Amino acid sequence: MADVIRVLVVDDNALVRAGLCAVLGAAADIEVVGEAADGADAVTAVRALRPDVVLMDIRMPGLDGLSATAEVRALAQPPAVIVLTTFDTDDHILRALRAGANGFLLKDMPPGQIQDSVRAVAAGESMLSPAVVGRLIDYVVRVEDQDEQQVRVNAARRAIEGLTDREREVARAVAAGKSNAEISGELFMSVATVKTYVSRLMTKLGCANRVQVAILVHEARG
Repeated sequence: MADVIRVLVVDDNALVRAGLCAVLGAAADIEVVGEAADGADAVTAVRALRPDVVLMDIRMPGLDGLSATAEVRALAQPPAVIVLTTFDTDDHILRALRAGANGFLLKDMPPGQIQDSVRAVAAGESMLSPAVVGRLIDYVVRVEDQDEQQVRVNAARRAIEGLTDREREVARAVAAGKSNAEISGELFMSVATVKTYVSRLMTKLGCANRVQVAILVHEARG
């Protein structure tokens, strides 16, 4: 079948891996191409199997999911990474997103939602709601040193100021959690043009994916 999404499942719990493989394998357009039980094996498997999407557990022995995500996303042609967790913890989620993850999933989410999330990130969309991004920024405000916060805000504002008016419009739409199709309709651009703008934004802003673009836009608002 054309356009089958190749997925690598990474979790140190064999039962969890089996469950995820069963959920993903039930979708005609998704193929599980491999499994890994720790972060080091995950990096090796990504290099060998070249999946489109990696489902990455956060807590694993040896190289944890956060470090493995950073290594995977630093590869020349990295797959999308969805971080898996059993707990909704702001610190872990924010660290994962800053490491380059495209979003996160709770392991107890319904099977259909897990499948849809894989499809979304494979298509280049974000897998994180604006509400979650906003909450994460609020978390940063609570826990980071005030001087550190201001450095981030100033850097984000400088980056946004370096964009054209049209690029800023697209960036704000991305930060609002809109899909490429929604941005296309809102800004009267073709979907292909939107994709070009999003790619350009990630390059100009030094972001690994559209989730990081959204975080930067929120930070620029102070």
